[in-house]
Amino acid sequence: MIINETLRTLKQRRSIRSFRDEQIKEEELQAVLEAGLYAPNAGDQAWHFTVIQNKELLDRLNLAAKEGAKQLDIEGLEEMANNEQYNCLYGAPTLIIVSGKQAPIPLEADCAAATQNLLLAAESIGLGSCWIYFVIFAFYSPLGPELSKELKIPEGYKPYYSAVLGYKQDSVVNVPVRKPNLITYIR
Repeated sequence: MIINETLRTLKQRRSIRSFRDEQIKEEELQAVLEAGLYAPNAGDQAWHFTVIQNKELLDRLNLAAKEGAKQLDIEGLEEMANNEQYNCLYGAPTLIIVSGKQAPIPLEADCAAATQNLLLAAESIGLGSCWIYFVIFAFYSPLGPELSKELKIPEGYKPYYSAVLGYKQDSVVNVPVRKPNLITYIR
């Protein structure tokens, strides 16, 4: 089997939900953001990254996300939204929101590719990361428009995805066995 550094990073990346308190280094953040900018896209790089490292604002986003989740009638979300202990950002010191330009052809896939690049870059330099969708519910809350303005989300852009970054609390991460029969060959 072929193995190299890229394939090794792909296989070892896991969603981290337990972070140390210390903030990541600026050079690490810039490396991750640059990787996001190099994601494949069909929309002429019509994405925008918003980096949040302010603890008070991160806490407010967590609460707003819970309020937004309560507004939606989606099974399972209500329990998470009503759990006072639940922090959708898992205490990570950095959050990157990936917004996409609203266009006739949806650019969600472009934003997803950029988010994946952020996660892989984080793993490749030893940072923990987790793709977080729950925080996007903050923009469905009554505070959504105000948050978009405060976070300087560009006009005509919509937050689609986000990722948290930080130093892993634990150095050992469980790697689950991959499910069988997920590939069909037609040759």
